[in-house]
Amino acid sequence: MMIDLFNFSRRKTSVVHVGCLDIGGDNPVRIQSMTTTSTDDTEASTAQTERIVDAGGELVRLTTQGRREAENLRNIIAQLRADGYTTPICADVHFNANVADVAALYAEKVRINPGNYVDPGRTFKQIDYTDEEYSRELQKLEARLVQFIDICKQNGTAVRIGVNHGSLSDRIMSRYGDTPVGIVESCMEFLRIFRKHDFANVVISIKASNTVVMVQSVRLLVAEMDKAGMSYPLHLGVTEAGEGEDGRIKSALGIGALLSDGIGDTIRVSLSEEPECEIPVARHLVRHIRRRQAHIIIPGHQCETFNYLNPERRKTTPVGNVGGDNPPVVITNAANSHKADPSLPHADYIYARSSLPTVLQPDTSYILDFDAYAELASAGNLPEENAVYPIFPASAIPFIGAVKASMKFLVLRFGTPADEYLACLKYHPEVVVVCTSTHQNPTGDCRALAHEIMETKLANPIVFAGMYNHSLTEKTSPGLTPKDAFQLETAADMGALMLDGLADGIWLMNQGDLPPSDIEQTAFGILQAARLRMVKTEYISCPGCGRTLYDLRTTIARIKEATKHMKGLKIGIMGCIVNGPGEMADADFGYVGAGPGKVNLYHRKECVVRNIPESEAVERLLELINSSNSPNSPA
Repeated sequence: MMIDLFNFSRRKTSVVHVGCLDIGGDNPVRIQSMTTTSTDDTEASTAQTERIVDAGGELVRLTTQGRREAENLRNIIAQLRADGYTTPICADVHFNANVADVAALYAEKVRINPGNYVDPGRTFKQIDYTDEEYSRELQKLEARLVQFIDICKQNGTAVRIGVNHGSLSDRIMSRYGDTPVGIVESCMEFLRIFRKHDFANVVISIKASNTVVMVQSVRLLVAEMDKAGMSYPLHLGVTEAGEGEDGRIKSALGIGALLSDGIGDTIRVSLSEEPECEIPVARHLVRHIRRRQAHIIIPGHQCETFNYLNPERRKTTPVGNVGGDNPPVVITNAANSHKADPSLPHADYIYARSSLPTVLQPDTSYILDFDAYAELASAGNLPEENAVYPIFPASAIPFIGAVKASMKFLVLRFGTPADEYLACLKYHPEVVVVCTSTHQNPTGDCRALAHEIMETKLANPIVFAGMYNHSLTEKTSPGLTPKDAFQLETAADMGALMLDGLADGIWLMNQGDLPPSDIEQTAFGILQAARLRMVKTEYISCPGCGRTLYDLRTTIARIKEATKHMKGLKIGIMGCIVNGPGEMADADFGYVGAGPGKVNLYHRKECVVRNIPESEAVERLLELINSSNSPNSPA
């Protein structure tokens, strides 16, 4: 796959026509969202669609779980056009191919899910298919899909093939398992049929709530399409990302990691909030990555042992608690050292510049400028209760050997003369590299330095540092705060570095007046979103749609409040059954809408409590978590 890891350029794709909107090719990355109203309700669906468009949405998706909802698209679209809105509409279809046929008559685009278009919903049963049986299943799929393709051709309807990690069919699972390879094959089966029948007005998406799975699957899909000579445009999103800052960081990390490599032609940021709130988040993310266009060339060289499609964490020799098998550390500045909430995680290292603070935080190490450190050490004034380590700029490399310390930090940028710093790293395994960049494309620039070090097989750990400039008084897009902007930009810049397995730590800095705790907690949020360090409960919550069977936002708030003291758990909160059980496979516990006012509870993949009243469900979920975590409970 011809991805330039260091220099930004958009992947070349075909152009798909969705009503008056073109996706792919040289067109900008398009922004979209999905309504949460009942598609039976023409007035509510029209009003919410218009709010999404007014916020900047360029395409709006509506759920069509039945024929009645699909038929009502005609009324919704008619009202939108009467109100002067020309934005194209996408119908979202699950479980019923007949509904997709109807929706294709009215909507400019129809999303179908390979996991349940013809195959029944995922049951987690292991079914062994012979090659002949598997072939017959594909023939059955093709026969049904051709009927839909013909309708789309006749009506000029575009198609989105939308694969969800949480709803792979048992047929795919039996042959490929719950893996990125299986996710990609689920998509490729449909693409081969579409190409065979000469239909190219297709957009593709592969989504997962796990950013690692999502990014790896999309990378693999692009590679497989390249092999097959396919160039369909891609829709990006982290499904069930959640709400608030966790949802924003998680979405920015996954989507940003792919956009940074030029992959992606349209995005949706799935937040468990009002859909119009997704738009400014998505627009800022796209705008931030777009700033990399036409940057100064980075002459990086990809390390031969690096596997872009299946990256593993770079093997390093631990220096203290940095590197090796240790989770990535967080470094922050002295000004960022106080904690607004004692229950929140605190940084492992505080950079105190040239002097230590009067009061040192317990269980925290400090980093001092090398000359200040040397002065304290020579005078015997290093504190006994806290570890203190020196940090060196590249210009001070000659002094590293003269300063005695079990751990040393060295700040490097790509372009520092390699013969100087590589010799230093070779003779000083106690040195931790702090990689920073002022380049227009900081992700590619930092990657280049990491690959330069990897190529020499040196095992010094690497911490990635980023400097930003956001203040509480800056003007942002409506619906976006300076804190949001900081979190989106840092997560997008760091995403590929984290998911490539290059990071042994993260150090975020800001020149403005954002609260210090926000900067510190954003670093932890990025590590958690990349599944590198779990420091709090993760909520895998869907954004809601017309299929949602209970008050999603109120329920999320109640569950968060009741479980906020728990750390390291993953709790899924799903409005309906479409992706519920599948995404629950990645969660420890799940809360899934089973019917109007009814909820099913899951422990990992297993549904353990069925059809309980919504009024009791949160309390029953807590009972399930507590009983499962008790010493006497089964593993």
